[in-house]
Amino acid sequence: MSQAALINPTLLTWSRERAGLSAEDVAKKLPTKPGRVLEWEAGASKPTFKQAQHWANIAHVPFGFLFLKEPPAESLPLPDLRTVGGVAPLRPSLNLLDTVKDVLRKQAWYLEYLQEQDSAPLPFVGRFTTQTSVKDVVADIRHTLGVDPEASRLNHDAYVRTLIDAAEAVGILVMRSGIALGNTHRKLDVAEFRGFAISNALAPVVFINSADADSARLFTLMHELAHIWIGSSGVSDGGNPGGRREEAFCNAVAGEFLAPEQAFRAAWKNDIDWQDNLAPLAAHFHVSTLVIGHRARDLGYISNDQYGLYYRQILRAFQDKDGGGGDYYRTAKAKNSARLSRAVVTEAMSGQMLLRDAGRLLGVQPANLKTYANKLTDEASTRRQHPH
Repeated sequence: MSQAALINPTLLTWSRERAGLSAEDVAKKLPTKPGRVLEWEAGASKPTFKQAQHWANIAHVPFGFLFLKEPPAESLPLPDLRTVGGVAPLRPSLNLLDTVKDVLRKQAWYLEYLQEQDSAPLPFVGRFTTQTSVKDVVADIRHTLGVDPEASRLNHDAYVRTLIDAAEAVGILVMRSGIALGNTHRKLDVAEFRGFAISNALAPVVFINSADADSARLFTLMHELAHIWIGSSGVSDGGNPGGRREEAFCNAVAGEFLAPEQAFRAAWKNDIDWQDNLAPLAAHFHVSTLVIGHRARDLGYISNDQYGLYYRQILRAFQDKDGGGGDYYRTAKAKNSARLSRAVVTEAMSGQMLLRDAGRLLGVQPANLKTYANKLTDEASTRRQHPH
């Protein structure tokens, strides 16, 4: 008979609830009966070592945690700027915690890499405060990124890609993913957060939750970039009105950058239904209809309820689309940022870093790193030949 694991039953309940699992969920995955799971949590019986190890894998927790006397204290390692009904959420999900920690791990490697090269601080990080004029911040972001959608005739999708490329070109790591730690079974919840920013003079990071509707991510990108310009780190929920001061300020910067107030008001027609304004203004500003709806709400043309209903319709349509697996290397570049990826594969290909360590950092199989490096090089060359 297998030896029983002398785990703390309280830690079983804690780890299961932390992972957002029911007793039935755990029982199905082990597999065993739900009643047996409840017996273990009550301390009436003990799982075997093999069962306890499997439990730890299911709950995404180190096996040793199950033997602790009490659950470890956990909190977001970044300021929590989210609000739900004007109140900060009670506890971040495991998926959000693991995503933030993974991004911080990648940033720490890149920061050390830059320090070894004696890289200079980026002048735009923390250049302004929330007391600065919104238009001054917008003007500086425009000047720094150098992206003009009108001159380049960019549509919405090309505008997003070009802004991301420009942000990376000036030194910002832009990471995008809709799942935690590359696990397709651990989808990020857009209702919990839309993105986060990590302000750092050498290695600033912007993360975008790509579980959100694709038409919403441009606003999130600009919101998080605004955080970098005011030197503010934190997890954002996408900007509900009445939120924290820095969230409201970053919303205002994003809105003014994407659809300047004066031009927006001149283009908006009050004699037609508000939704009939969306497509013409989206085409005019090279953004999505959702961004126009967001701006219309912020400038008082529509109510928060009207925008909320419209956003939920867009998000539902996006979620109902067939996802598909996507391109392996394109996904790797999005989740890691092209800038970080190039630094890591360069170190690995030159022998300065073990392929195993590079693969672990990027979440890419070591055997695929050379192909990944070639694709990054080819793509960079293509962009140089055909900018924007």
